[in-house]
Amino acid sequence: MTPKMMPMPNMMARMMPMTMVEMWTTVGSTIASVMFFGAIIRQYCPYEVRRFFDKYTNNLMSFFNPYIRIAIHEFTGSQARAHKTSSSSSRSMSLYPEPERRFYRLTFHKRYREMITEDYLEHVVTKGKQVKAKNRQRKLYTNSSPNYRYSSHGQSMWSHIPFEHPATFETLAMEPEIKQEIMEDLLTFREGKDYYASIGKAWKRGYLLYGPPGTGKSTMIAAMANLLNYHVYDLELTAVKDNSELKKLLIETTSKSIIVMEDIDCSLDLTGERKKKEEKPSEDEKEKVKKEISRREPKEESGSKVTLSGLLNFIDGLWSSSGGERLIVFTTNHVEKLDPALIRRGRMDKHIELSYCSFEGFKVLAKNYLRIEAHPMFDSIEQLMKETKITPADIAEYLMPKSPREDAEKCLSKLIRALEEAKEKAAKERADEETEDNEPAKRDALSED
Repeated sequence: MTPKMMPMPNMMARMMPMTMVEMWTTVGSTIASVMFFGAIIRQYCPYEVRRFFDKYTNNLMSFFNPYIRIAIHEFTGSQARAHKTSSSSSRSMSLYPEPERRFYRLTFHKRYREMITEDYLEHVVTKGKQVKAKNRQRKLYTNSSPNYRYSSHGQSMWSHIPFEHPATFETLAMEPEIKQEIMEDLLTFREGKDYYASIGKAWKRGYLLYGPPGTGKSTMIAAMANLLNYHVYDLELTAVKDNSELKKLLIETTSKSIIVMEDIDCSLDLTGERKKKEEKPSEDEKEKVKKEISRREPKEESGSKVTLSGLLNFIDGLWSSSGGERLIVFTTNHVEKLDPALIRRGRMDKHIELSYCSFEGFKVLAKNYLRIEAHPMFDSIEQLMKETKITPADIAEYLMPKSPREDAEKCLSKLIRALEEAKEKAAKERADEETEDNEPAKRDALSED
């Protein structure tokens, strides 16, 4: 008997499910094997070998991928350093959670590579620098710490605190034209890197602020720092041991900073006018010298041996060009006492006199302290200010309300009384001086009789 042949469609229908089952079985077995060997490799294969294969695998995959991905990690302000990765599989545990590491991921097609690398990233970097400069915390440095000379290796000779002085040029009691001139000079200096390089001059500038006490020299420095967003280094010369230490302090200052030496005429013996040294002093001058020596005895105990030559090299010597973008500011109440070599142009490039308060300065203070821009008493104050001298610090003291009951009118009345008293005092002093000047003439006339 001949066997019956199974129809071909029925045979294929029965064979198909078996083939699919076998295929899925094979796929599952393969995946399991891959995962098993992957786990073995991750556990026993050295990290360097795995990283090597991962690197070239990623390069191979990226060859077929039309997109480019760039990850830009957040800059936290710390300097980037290279760290060697340990091959140990042990992990450290900490009770404190690690800070979140944020980053910016940029994905783009390869056809836009040139536009991204040349234009877009350059724009991002420029904007980032502007934001960083705007948001950076300004600092006030000093070298007057008792043990600043004995700092360990890697530590600075300067100590600092946050600089939070609120002064601005808008609140300075000065004529608007003078303020605008100073602001333009400062802003021109800040943007003058290429210009200073083209003329072969170090990127620094010196300012001499001089005038009577209470005229706003220190406030001017704070306004300059806030305008330019610069750090401030308050250099105390009496705490500096010698010229070599002064040079070290200069090297440790950063760019975008203002180096300040307040009351330079009182800091050290730097006020001697060398052309007068050979003259024989009079008796009155000898007495003044003795009083000056007795007044400065506590300062001389510090043992500072900074000389005029060392200070001149600090201002415009070869070492002064290190860093760049620095302002050097001297303040003094007696500019006539300073050695001409110390304040000549090229060292102190701009001389700014901060004198007694003018009526324009008074109006700025009235707006700051009393929130008024006009008042019927202003005419009387203007007339009195033309006839007497008063500092911005004195005016500010009279304009500041001392209790909630003091309004603008009471504060202005106090100021008018103070100006009238100052006027009377000045008139009396002038009368006394005229009397003293006339006494020799009277004695001569009596002797002739």
